[in-house]
Amino acid sequence: MEMKAIKKWLTFFCGILAAIMIADRLSDFIVSAAGIAGWGRLLVSFILFAALFFAILYAIERIAGIRFFGLDGDQ
Repeated sequence: MEMKAIKKWLTFFCGILAAIMIADRLSDFIVSAAGIAGWGRLLVSFILFAALFFAILYAIERIAGIRFFGLDGDQ
């Protein structure tokens, strides 16, 4: 396997892992600060996590100049 391919996959997994960790911490903090409990907490936390995850991936793509999924239409 080429070094370029290894670097690409390593960047992909590190970016995904970073987005997961940041989105998890932020969604937990926001839901806790809002004082939501029960089923509402689960639902709001899930939706917030998903939104934050994709927003963070988008930010990483813009800042680092990398593409995670290549869905921007210019293929």
